[in-house]
This record gives sequence, structure tokens and C-alpha cells, in this order.
Amino acid sequence: MAFRCTCVLALATVLMLSVGAQAQEKAQEKAQEKAQEKSQDKMYPNWKGEWTTVIPRLPGQQLRFDPNKPYGKGQEAPLTQEYQKIYLDNLAEQAEGGQGLFLDHASCLPAGMPTMMSAGTHEYVVTPDTTYILLGTDVRRIFTDGRPWPTDLEPTYQGFSMGRWIDEDGDGVYDVLEIETRGPFKGPRTYDATGLPLHFDNDSTFKERIFLDKGNLLHDVITVFDRALTRPWTVDKTYRRGSKQYPSWSRFSCLEGTGYVTIGKEFYLLGADGALMPTKKGQKPPDLQYFPQAQK
Repeated sequence: MAFRCTCVLALATVLMLSVGAQAQEKAQEKAQEKAQEKSQDKMYPNWKGEWTTVIPRLPGQQLRFDPNKPYGKGQEAPLTQEYQKIYLDNLAEQAEGGQGLFLDHASCLPAGMPTMMSAGTHEYVVTPDTTYILLGTDVRRIFTDGRPWPTDLEPTYQGFSMGRWIDEDGDGVYDVLEIETRGPFKGPRTYDATGLPLHFDNDSTFKERIFLDKGNLLHDVITVFDRALTRPWTVDKTYRRGSKQYPSWSRFSCLEGTGYVTIGKEFYLLGADGALMPTKKGQKPPDLQYFPQAQK
């Protein structure tokens, strides 16, 4: 009987030691995972905070694809002859009070790429698998997990982005995020409010290099590959980090407080009295065939 009890105690002791060893192994694995995560976090640059677009003061509107050149025609976009004509026709429509090719964004649809990188404030959320660029109500996701390019993409405003991190100076911390963004995109798309157009096939490719310089300015060097251009078009956008420890992120929506109304391809203004007003000379009213007509 004593021998039997001794065996039971020995077995219980072995089981307890085994369970304890397994628990210790799990604890060690978790500790190693945490240490690995901490080590991995140190590999990524500190891009935290609120980043505001740096736009040199030049004549005209400040939303520009190339911030270092004047607005509109001053951008000197390398458009093909076909798209130069499309752009000039669009400018003529705008001169009469219309929105031209900028109608969709004027109607508060998202600007999409590359215009979304041209204005406002940005926030960068960096993780090993995905970097998120938050731009007001718009979000870009840059996948850095090595996935293959998908073959069944649906059209979007921001496109599909894949990236890779590069440690250029070999100090163990990544310096540059290289990004490639492809369509299909939702269109028509423009670079700015003058209606400077991208190709109507909505099949552009954008290549970017995002990095921090020694002056603490964040650069986004964007190259556009688009069939409306005679050659790739490269610009260098810069962003300055805000000094606030806890930024107050804007929740403003384009639709808030606007008096403009888009019906079909026409742009109207809602007057203070609630009546619909034209925005250009000779503009026709909307089609009211489904409304009861007022008796004369």
C-alpha cells in the first residue's frame, strides 16, 4: 500500500513539474515575442504627430500638385496635345462659372490620388505589416507585408498601395518608405481645382519615396505615370510636424455648411432664401418633369 502511494505521489510530482515547465516555456516564449516586437518597433522611424502640407506662397489657389510652381497653367504639366486641349476646354467652361473637370470633387466626392496628398493635415500610423496615412476623412493603406499584387481590384479613389521599408544609411532604422500605387481608380480625376486632368482611362501608377530630412521636414517625392502625360511627372511635396503633443484632429466634412448642389452634371447654388440659383450665365434649371408644375 505504501509502495502504491509512493508511486502516485511520484506521478503527481512529475505531472506538476511537467505543467510547470510548460508554463515556464510559454512565459519565456511570450517574453521573447515582446522583446522581438520591441526590437522590431525600434527599426521604424518616428513619424508620429500632425503633419501639415508646406505650400510656398505663390499667386492663385494654394492647392497645387507641384507646390513649388504657380497654380493652374503655371504647373507646366507635361500633357499630351489631346489632353492640353481637354484642359483648355475645361478652363473655358470654368471661366463661364462652371466647375469643368473638377465637378466631382467640388461636389464633395473624394479627391483620390494624387490630389489627396496635396493639402491639409496628415497622420502616419506605422505598423510592420501596414502603414496608414490618415487625411481627414480619407485613409490610405500601404501594405508592407510582402503580399502579391491582387488581380481582382475594384475601382477606388485612393488606389491600391504596396510598399517596402529601406535602411539607406545602415544604422538599423528604416529611413525611406517606397510605395507603388496602382488603379483602377474612380474618375474623372484632376490634380487641382483648375481641372488639370489625369487620363480618363483611370489607370495611372504612382511611385513615391517618403522620408524625413535633417530639418525634420517629411518629403513625399511622387512620380506620376499616366497616359495623359508625355513623360513621367515628378514633384517633391513636404510636410511640417506640428508642435502640439496632443493635436486636435479636424472632423470637418466637405458637405458641412456648403451651399452648392450638384444635379447631374450641373452645379447650382442654394441661396439664403432656400431657392436654387445658377452659378453661370445662361445656366438652365434642372429637369422638373417628375414634379407637379405650378399653375400659371
